[in-house]
Amino acid sequence: MDTLEKLLENELKVYVDVLEDRLKDGTILPRAITWEDGATYEIDQIMDRRKAASLKCGGVGLRYQVRIGETITYMWLEEDRWFMKRREGWVAYFFSRKG
Repeated sequence: MDTLEKLLENELKVYVDVLEDRLKDGTILPRAITWEDGATYEIDQIMDRRKAASLKCGGVGLRYQVRIGETITYMWLEEDRWFMKRREGWVAYFFSRKG
């Protein structure tokens, strides 16, 4: 991977704080995320969970498909850290929806 690819990978991968529930069987359920600007968004629904790689921003782990408001997106649990892929306009969309 050349330097430009590494730079782009780092620009796309955003580590986030996640409020999560851990069940006694070991299942981890994310409940809310705190984005890099400090805004917190509740996860309305977990739609899917499976082992998968993030090919665009790098990383492997459990991939969760979640619904936040009207938006369906992915988040990954990579060992003990959560990350999401940065999407242009994503934060602006949710700021406009926050009351």
